[in-house]
Amino acid sequence: QLQASGGGLVQPGGSLRLSCVPSGRTFSNYGMGWFRQAPGKEREFVAAIDWSGITRYGDSVKGRFTISRDNAKNTVFLQMNSLKPEDTAVYSCAAGRGYSGSSYYRYDYWGQGTLVTVSS
Repeated sequence: QLQASGGGLVQPGGSLRLSCVPSGRTFSNYGMGWFRQAPGKEREFVAAIDWSGITRYGDSVKGRFTISRDNAKNTVFLQMNSLKPEDTAVYSCAAGRGYSGSSYYRYDYWGQGTLVTVSS
C-alpha cells in the first residue's frame, strides 16, 4: 500500500530525493517513517514525521537528510544530501497509526523499498 521511488546510483557528495506514495488509502493522520537496510546489516531507522510535521532523525543522517510530507498530495519525501558510500541501502517507507518513532515494529504498513547506491 506504499510505494517508494527515487533511488538510484549517485556519487559520494551527491543528492537524491525519495518519494513515498500510498495507494488505496490516505495516511494524512499517520506517522510516516523511512528505514534502510544494507546487505548483511540490520534495518536502521532513518527519519520519521508525524501528522503535524514534527520530525525525527537517526544519528547517522542528521544534518544531511530531510523528511517532509505533503498531505494534499498524500506523499512523503526524503531529501538526501551529502551522500556517503555508507548510505548505500534499500530504503523503505512505512506508516504508523499514531506513531512516528524509530521502532520499526510499531509501524503498520510497509511498502517495497527503493535501492540507493552511493559509489564513485
